[in-house]
Amino acid sequence: MQVEQQQLTLNTATGPMRVYQYQPRGAAQSGSSYPAVLFYSEIFQQTAPISRTATLLASHGLVVLVPEIFHELNPAGTVLAYDDAGKDKGNQDKWSKPLEQYDSDNQAMLVYLQSLPYVRPEVGAFGVCIGGHLAFRAALQPQVKAAYCLYATDLHSDTLPTLTSKQTLALSPQIKAELVMVWGKQDPHVPATGRAEIYRQLTEAQVKFSWFEYNAEHAFMRDEGARYDAALAMENYSRAIALFKMM
Repeated sequence: MQVEQQQLTLNTATGPMRVYQYQPRGAAQSGSSYPAVLFYSEIFQQTAPISRTATLLASHGLVVLVPEIFHELNPAGTVLAYDDAGKDKGNQDKWSKPLEQYDSDNQAMLVYLQSLPYVRPEVGAFGVCIGGHLAFRAALQPQVKAAYCLYATDLHSDTLPTLTSKQTLALSPQIKAELVMVWGKQDPHVPATGRAEIYRQLTEAQVKFSWFEYNAEHAFMRDEGARYDAALAMENYSRAIALFKMM
């Protein structure tokens, strides 16, 4: 399918949030209904690789929303470079935004999706790096039926700021959605001990989840840089699309 894109601004509890919407061309006039996916980026926000991934997902019949995850902390349209300065700024933002503010961002996007008559009520979540963590957290929302979480950072370590005593992983017993958890064994951000802790807690919480570990580095899905593994990326895109089509 060909894809169309638009920008919109949604009002959230913490201010306006720019969102990039990707969907099959003519979706609103097609008479068909489409599953929706909340797609959470890395700390760099909507870079070219993130945009290409959103386009790929939308071309398979999904309505994809990509929020600027740090909208409270940057001017609308901010994209950070894949360099040390961009990494430092993105990490600073990550340590500054409480987890609860992502929840209100999610609620704003879900309300918006409910206003689109061509979008089905079932919603999926997809994310990479911190976005994998945010896709996991989005699964706390009852409208989210499936979440595809790629090398989710800061999930095992309980280190992101929160306004309460509850970190994301501790809330996993509340999740009713189906989770897919994907990891690279050579990822220094989520070591084997961290992966084991996540697996243990999900199992004890009786969450419905699938688990995949690859001989791959962090950010192996990003189609820029030496860590990119195109074969693994294709495998995971296919699995994610199938998951969201079955919601």
